[in-house]
Amino acid sequence: MSPVSRPVSLPHPVLPAADWADRFTLGLPVDHLTAREAARLALEHPPRWVRRLMVLRNTLVVPFGLKGAAGEVRTSDREIGGFPVVSVTDDRVVLGFDDRHLDFRIVIDVRSDRPCGQTLSIMTLVHRNNLLGRLYLAAVLPFHKLIVRTMLSGIGARVISSRP
Repeated sequence: MSPVSRPVSLPHPVLPAADWADRFTLGLPVDHLTAREAARLALEHPPRWVRRLMVLRNTLVVPFGLKGAAGEVRTSDREIGGFPVVSVTDDRVVLGFDDRHLDFRIVIDVRSDRPCGQTLSIMTLVHRNNLLGRLYLAAVLPFHKLIVRTMLSGIGARVISSRP
């Protein structure tokens, strides 16, 4: 069970100004997972190496006046894993915020479209506001893809291990 990269059509209604996007999907052998539960599984307990990367990222961007990103993992009605909740339904959670360098949204969708299970997808939409946003995205992109794939695989492993 490995995440698969899928194309995203732009413009996208969640962030109409987005000029960059990616999406990864994973088939799950369950039919009861909500998008909020998937977001919590992905973002509340990231691997140690991801937490360390986020601390490093937050330290490096301070001189540029950029917002911190999920350094401290918090969850409430307004945040999941330290990311602000933009909107939430049973099958979709949208997280993200706007900053000087870029605006981003993380879209977590859960669809019951498989004969024996669901499809989970994590889509990232980005609108790069300036040169700093372009440079920032170029610098974090290899880590971003690895992190998203790792989080999706982790959700799959947790869901499978918790099945009766």
